[in-house]
Amino acid sequence: MSNSVKIIPRPGAYEHPFSGLGLEFDPLGVQADRTGLVLHETGYDRANSHWNFPSVLSPFWRVYYNAERSHCIVFGDAFYELGPDHIVLIPDHQLFHCLGQRPTPAFWVHFSFDQKPASDQPIPILLKPGKAELGLINSIRPLMQENSVPAERIRRLSLALLNVLVSRPEIRWRPALPVQLTMLIRHIDENAGRKIPNEELAKLAGISVEGIYRMFRNHLGASPTNYISQIRIRKASHLLKQNEYGIDEIAELTGFPNRAYFSRVFKQITGMSPGSYRTSL
Repeated sequence: MSNSVKIIPRPGAYEHPFSGLGLEFDPLGVQADRTGLVLHETGYDRANSHWNFPSVLSPFWRVYYNAERSHCIVFGDAFYELGPDHIVLIPDHQLFHCLGQRPTPAFWVHFSFDQKPASDQPIPILLKPGKAELGLINSIRPLMQENSVPAERIRRLSLALLNVLVSRPEIRWRPALPVQLTMLIRHIDENAGRKIPNEELAKLAGISVEGIYRMFRNHLGASPTNYISQIRIRKASHLLKQNEYGIDEIAELTGFPNRAYFSRVFKQITGMSPGSYRTSL
């Protein structure tokens, strides 16, 4: 990378999904719902300039779409120009560089996804924009410029866009989760407000408690207890944004025995206390 490149540090360029320029949704560490997706940020900048970030390596996925040819991303020795001909998807934990100084209309989404690309899937993932994708992007961009940004509508449209993108047949994925685990994920999502013992999950899946533990660890990288806590924190983060409930009420609604335990788990997963998260919105 050239020493003459002007670097403007922004948290969204590296380990943090909130850039300070987009509309913020769920923080890192929040567990996905049944779609496997967690939306972190949607952004649109009509004149994005000084887009120079060396050695980006982030724990979340990115979508980039520029309506004009300008900025580029660099993977190894390969340069990929951003422009109207393709939508770019970059999985988590991929090393790349960002280059661009000319003011350019830029659209982006930061998100997490519980599926992983197959080992032979080319990275970055370049997708020719279809009518569905362009329609959703063109619906989101003007909303981002309104005086009172309709956050919930943008959330729904952004998640619709992500679902369309990850469903594209050009993308090759690792094998899907076992049917039993998919069923348990749905069950947890629907019942996270109450106690869900491992014995209940084992009975539903028709396997032993030890088998449940192994299945969660092997496929989700977390024990059943930790996974349930992550689901509860995702639901709690939504409630914290609404300012309708106090923190004690949110702890009760999301299945935690008390505020202290809820606050401890929330901070362990998101890096922020519930109060700090609410005031940061």
